[in-house]
This record gives sequence, C-alpha cells and structure tokens, in this order.
Amino acid sequence: MNESKQKILSALGYLVRQRRTELGISQEELGLRANLDRTYISGVERGVRNPSLTALVSLADGLGISVSVLLNGLEAEATVYNEKK
Repeated sequence: MNESKQKILSALGYLVRQRRTELGISQEELGLRANLDRTYISGVERGVRNPSLTALVSLADGLGISVSVLLNGLEAEATVYNEKK
C-alpha cells in the first residue's frame, strides 16, 4: 500500500475512533449499530481496512452522524500523519 493511501486510512481510523470514544461506546456496540463486524471496525480504526462507500455510510449512521461530518477534517488529519513521518 502506498504511503499516502496509508496516511489517509490511518486518519480515517483516528476520526472513527475519536467519535466512537466521544459516544462512550465499544467497537462491538458500533458494529451492532452499523451492522458491521467488530473486527471490521477494528480494522478501520487501525487503518488497515479501506471501507467502501456503503461501509462509510453504515459507519456514519452507527455513529449518529452524516458521512460528510465523519469525513470533515480528514485531509487535515492526514496532513498531521504526514508530518509525523
């Protein structure tokens, strides 16, 4: 996987984990709300999964937000990951 793609996926994972922890729910609970497996949630949060558009919609729904709100700040967060390396 190329480096820029990995940074974007890591940034997305960070945003998902941040929102989930703000809600005070576990990966398992988010999986139930989003109709996705807990291991899939874990993979997204670790930046090893590249979720499809439908999975992003499910994740956002499970987090109680829109996809646009979920992805808001993704580019800025990816830049932060870029600066860390």
